[in-house]
Amino acid sequence: MERKRNMEPKLNNGQLVEAFASYLEVEKDDSPLTIANYEADIRHFTDFMATRSEDASWPAITVLDIRSYLALMHDAKLARRTIARRISSLRSFYRYLRREGIVRTNPFAKVRTPKLEKKLPVFLEEFEINLLLRMPDVQTILGRRDRAILEFLYSTGCRVSELVGLTMTRVDLGNRYAVLMGKGHKERLVPLGHPCVRALEAYLTGSRGVVMRKYHVPPHAFVFVNSRGTPLSARSVRRILDKYVEMTAMQKHVSPHTIRHTFATHLLDHGADLRAVQELLGHVSLSTTQIYTHVTAERLTAVYEKHHPRA
Repeated sequence: MERKRNMEPKLNNGQLVEAFASYLEVEKDDSPLTIANYEADIRHFTDFMATRSEDASWPAITVLDIRSYLALMHDAKLARRTIARRISSLRSFYRYLRREGIVRTNPFAKVRTPKLEKKLPVFLEEFEINLLLRMPDVQTILGRRDRAILEFLYSTGCRVSELVGLTMTRVDLGNRYAVLMGKGHKERLVPLGHPCVRALEAYLTGSRGVVMRKYHVPPHAFVFVNSRGTPLSARSVRRILDKYVEMTAMQKHVSPHTIRHTFATHLLDHGADLRAVQELLGHVSLSTTQIYTHVTAERLTAVYEKHHPRA
């Protein structure tokens, strides 16, 4: 309770935002990027409110203030998605402030965010993902690692954070499965395809230890390492993927999440049950997974219109 009393609910009090960031990290297990976005959105609103009142406080914010803020963002021609995210961030921040007893009401709960069009996820066709998987030169130490990374992303549909956080004890190549640590520290079991297992075996026996010994890296549990034997970062995975996408000359923006979309789309294309795909992706809600049914339906329609004589 002492902490709450010492926190003035002024908009310019950085302690409150720091405490919220700590809450997101420790209790919600949000990524550093997500937390940085929350902080930027809150800061943008406090900068706006500073033009209206030098002594504004969080309990004093009204719906009228928020409507003025929305008008400012609309006048600046910000994208609907950006506006919706900023309001959502502030709504979440107020929920935290209510939980801490700093405010009594959440004025952002009374404001509607702009309706967003559902964007269908970008994915790779089967020939495209197969081309990408063949790009790494497996005759080299890092090529074997890169093949293992790409195979693992496509075989499991994992998030990049789950890949870089994977440890040796969570991989069973004999039984062909891995245990992923998802959002909120939730574990899930994912099967590994035969090509993925072969790629991992080649990497673990012929690359990982070689690099770690070369640079005298103390033993650690992380499966994927960088060129100097220390744990691989998410940014490095994106750079590795960019390199091979450029080699294929594909005219698509491909990220690790694109491969996750590809994994889900290909499973559904080949008759997988939606709930099984939900489990494999680690989605809490089935509605999150249902976006892929729109993708497959759209593809079926395109095939029908192209090939049926009376389409």
